[in-house]
Amino acid sequence: MFLNLGTDERAGNPNGESTLNSVVGIDLGTQALKLVFYDVDRREVAAVESAPLELHQDKSGTAEQQTHWWLSALKTAFSRVDAELRASTRALAVSGQQHGFVAVDEADNVLAPVKLWCDTSTEIECAEIMREAGGFDACIEHAGNPILAGYTASKIRWLKKNLPREYEKLDAILLPHDYLNLYLTGERCMEMGDASGTGLLDIRRREWSPALLRAVDPDRNLGECLPPPRIENEAIGEVRANAAAELGIPAGIPVAIGGGDNMMGAIGTGNVSPGIVTMSLGTSGTVYAFADKPVIDPGGNIAAFCSSTGGWLPLLCTMNCTVTTELMRNLLGADLTEFESRIEQTPRGSEGVITLPYFNGERTPNLPRARGCIVGLDSRNMKPENFLRSAVEGATFALKFGIDELAALGVGTSEIVLTGGGAKSGKWRQLVADICAAPVTVYEQQEGAAFGAALQAMQLLEPGASITELSGVALTRDGEKCCEPRRDAVKFYEDAYGRYQQAAAAVASLYA
Repeated sequence: MFLNLGTDERAGNPNGESTLNSVVGIDLGTQALKLVFYDVDRREVAAVESAPLELHQDKSGTAEQQTHWWLSALKTAFSRVDAELRASTRALAVSGQQHGFVAVDEADNVLAPVKLWCDTSTEIECAEIMREAGGFDACIEHAGNPILAGYTASKIRWLKKNLPREYEKLDAILLPHDYLNLYLTGERCMEMGDASGTGLLDIRRREWSPALLRAVDPDRNLGECLPPPRIENEAIGEVRANAAAELGIPAGIPVAIGGGDNMMGAIGTGNVSPGIVTMSLGTSGTVYAFADKPVIDPGGNIAAFCSSTGGWLPLLCTMNCTVTTELMRNLLGADLTEFESRIEQTPRGSEGVITLPYFNGERTPNLPRARGCIVGLDSRNMKPENFLRSAVEGATFALKFGIDELAALGVGTSEIVLTGGGAKSGKWRQLVADICAAPVTVYEQQEGAAFGAALQAMQLLEPGASITELSGVALTRDGEKCCEPRRDAVKFYEDAYGRYQQAAAAVASLYA
């Protein structure tokens, strides 16, 4: 049973006047916080707003943010939306960057800066946890995943070792989207998709792994600090009066369960049934697909995550996607228009220039100490345009590895749905189709995770409708931006990808 999606009779006003009914999706990213207001009667995005976020990084691999930065950005973004539209909010949901560790005390005070998904300073703690748990293979047996730099588990152990006084006060372990839920509702909770990114969840049984909890801290029952993860989308609580006043939205409206940005991105790209693969070309790059049973990679390259729709979401993440293209574009002083034109004019394969995009360390392959490398240079091909195109090709090759790994695990790709900032580039979209040998789909709704959160909020208003039905109604294919793989380009890139893999294997030995 769907909401009344007609435009003649607006909810709450039988005369068809201008009463609004909207839901809000909030996406707490790394570089910015974004809002999507979705008009549930007109079936259209009513507003999109954002506010930038600071990020503290240093040479040690530290990448941190303060929670008060998030709240400030949340208030700023809401203040930029028309007051009448804000007042029309009927439900909301939060998407958030995965893996960040928000440590709070008994009174919900934050104890330390939040180490983020891109923090690689806990490499030692990762090794310690895996050793305590019985090794790499044992971790996969216990939870479905090894403990990689970036996962929440190692950040908890880091806090114990480096800030023992704060650790003693630890009363709850939250993830970034959980913290915004706490601010909105006063409730501590987790959902299964985001929880699976901690490294502590046994994704087969969908419960916390006692072995991994002991490996992080054998002297304390960390399970007491972890909220029970929820599977079903439901209202976790209502917006409190103080938060409502600060944001200009009604108090008492329901807040959905929310989820990690990849899980919400899956909803926002219609990736809620087998066969579709979402590729996000954002700060990081991700490739993921819906599965109706656990998908475990013995090699640990594909993260064995749960979805936020009752299934599973096998996923590959790279830490350097648009990071790579932006670094190269800024180095060469190329604006976006020049970037596009130079890529178009440069031959496939960048005349032999290969970029290995490990500028911030890398998660897949697991090389947290790696650095970006450019190989294949000679006196003929050392040209700015080759560097630019090679940056795009390298970032895409790194994600093609995920397509191939999914296929090896029995997860096929009938189409790739692109999202993220890189998807705005027509040349990059075609490169994805050619390199991955699959048709590329782009939707008019390009808000990704924030749009997925809005759809999840919408489901609260229509509990009889499945998320599959809602996404099918809400998403509109952008035919002009969709593209097909070109046969000659597919053949060329099969060989070029082989050369990239050879270079990656050679460089890995420098940083292992």
